[in-house]
Amino acid sequence: LLKVGGKPLIAWHIENLKHAGFTDIVINIAWLGEQIPKALGDGSKFGVNLIYSDEQQEGALETAGGIIKALPLLTTENLEAEPFLVVNGDVWCDFPYSNISPLQTDTLAHLILVNNPEHNPKGDFALKDSRVDEAGKDKLTFSGIGYYHPDLFENLDQGKRPLAPLLREKMREGKISGEHFGGDWRDIGTPGRLQTLDNEISNLSHS
Repeated sequence: LLKVGGKPLIAWHIENLKHAGFTDIVINIAWLGEQIPKALGDGSKFGVNLIYSDEQQEGALETAGGIIKALPLLTTENLEAEPFLVVNGDVWCDFPYSNISPLQTDTLAHLILVNNPEHNPKGDFALKDSRVDEAGKDKLTFSGIGYYHPDLFENLDQGKRPLAPLLREKMREGKISGEHFGGDWRDIGTPGRLQTLDNEISNLSHS
């Protein structure tokens, strides 16, 4: 809910997803999470349907744990297990989202990798022939943006669970694809980075 260019960072995400054709958006909420639905409502003012997956009682479940809890909310009307897009709330980017899944029949996730920022100079994963690998030279940073198939989380119990170990396991099976995005991406993880972005966006809007 911290503001960038006069509106909450999460509002930029919602507007970008709406522009890409997404109509149903699930938001995971944890610590002080009640503030988010209070501020955003049901999504009607954005032209989308906002659904909340509440983790306040359990405490933040981390990425995989949060996805597992939210899976029932991601089921389509015909009950088919279809791929879905996940975007970290604390990043800023101009990645061109698409509501058409890039997953192939032999992949369980498609990760968006970006150039390494100063705070992660060694990167996270390597990209080889459109497959993501945990080993290799010229590693890139995982952006926090990815498309996932529900089967990736099949038979996993609810609870706190990080995403990276699960991805690494499937990387070894060759089931994680990816792409390199070279546009504007930032991890807004410190007050300083937030202030820098806010200044830039505010200056652009006034120029």
